Amino acid sequence: MKIAIDGPAGAGKSTVSRAIAKAFSCTFINTGATYRAAALGLKRGLALREIQIDITPAERILLNGEDVTEKLYTAELDQLSSQIATRADVRGRLVELQRQMAQNRDVVMEGRDIATVVLPDADVRIFLTASPEARARRRFRDRQGRETYEEILRKIRERDERDSVGFNRLQLTPETVVIPTDDRTLDEVIDEVLQRVSAALKDRKKLGKL
Repeated sequence: MKIAIDGPAGAGKSTVSRAIAKAFSCTFINTGATYRAAALGLKRGLALREIQIDITPAERILLNGEDVTEKLYTAELDQLSSQIATRADVRGRLVELQRQMAQNRDVVMEGRDIATVVLPDADVRIFLTASPEARARRRFRDRQGRETYEEILRKIRERDERDSVGFNRLQLTPETVVIPTDDRTLDEVIDEVLQRVSAALKDRKKLGKL
């Protein structure tokens, strides 16, 4: 079973995806973490083709077999991962690795272009959306004052601008279910996604596609 959860930065994808993965006994794949791991590998001098990344069911991120989970969330890798994400060669390599992670196991994969590029054969496709202001408020609460609301909102708007052009542009498939999250708690969003996934899986089982 493959569940794809797409959406812009700050829409609640990680929290929702983790809850869905737990509910359906799937491995949660945070594709943003793969970009951080790739950034670390490139920083260490690895060639792009030498980089191997996997994510375990316990959400440990492995870079060429080494558990680097605790090393990925630094200001330096924040910046470096954002920079390399604009490179077509990096994105191509990571899509390849992300597809490998989804082979032979049930996954909930979240990020960008999951349903359209990474897992076009996903059994369920969800797109979470919210206004920039709602997403900034959510991230401000999550980060507990490490950045101001204004700084977060500015970064989200800049990211939205990048995501609206070229190969970075966020896209939807006809099968994707769009769920607005502006005025809802994440628990409410999780409940709706659980219902949507359950209904979709029942339909697909009836059709013999699972």
